Amino acid sequence: MSRIIYVILGWALLGVGAQAAGGHGVHLDHAPVDIQNKASLQRGAKYFVNYCLSCHSAKYSRFSRVATDLDLTDRQVEENLIFTDAKIRDPMNVALRPEDARVWLGTAPPDLSLEARARGADWVYTYLRSFYLDDSRPFGVNNLVLPNASMPHALWKLQGWQEAKYKAERGPDGHEHPAFEGFELVTPGEMSPKEYDRAVLDLVNFLVYLGEPAQLQRKTIGVWVIAYLLIFFVIAYFLKKEYWKDVH
Repeated sequence: MSRIIYVILGWALLGVGAQAAGGHGVHLDHAPVDIQNKASLQRGAKYFVNYCLSCHSAKYSRFSRVATDLDLTDRQVEENLIFTDAKIRDPMNVALRPEDARVWLGTAPPDLSLEARARGADWVYTYLRSFYLDDSRPFGVNNLVLPNASMPHALWKLQGWQEAKYKAERGPDGHEHPAFEGFELVTPGEMSPKEYDRAVLDLVNFLVYLGEPAQLQRKTIGVWVIAYLLIFFVIAYFLKKEYWKDVH
């Protein structure tokens, strides 16, 4: 019984930790990821190598694995997803040196192989849609989910520039405090807001896949395992009735 209690407490603490990582109380939008959608994963891979891989690595994944899992040929990957002298079987590393990153960005960008798994898909989805103009920051932008992040808005050409709008709300202490009201697009990007949300979802979908590539096969096999168990249950039930019919 004590072990069960410890397990329950452990899951409760993990839940608290997940909420704490969810952006300091900021509401996280739901990301309806679907890693079985190969077209979405392919688009996400395109966005990743074009807008993320120049600073962030994904060193726990290889281009060849991505090709196999996303139903792409080696030639397609070499022509569309590799822009350096990397080979098809190389890890998805980045050319940016950590010491240069610290000088230019203030810190070395983290590897993104497990980012969606560590932060959660909803966190990444909301984060990439929550950059807003802020002249006080070095790159002129801030982020609602991760305030004062050192990352510039890498997807600004797609989304455009938006401002954060606040309104005054009276708190429990009786004083008025600024409360986030929403974003207002001030300079349109190459995509409409709906198209940008779709692009971010594709990118998040790919990052979720990167966090555990084996889940593609695991979930496919899981369907057959469940089907087998259901069929076996029916057979076992009638066998039990046959063996125990004289007893009952």
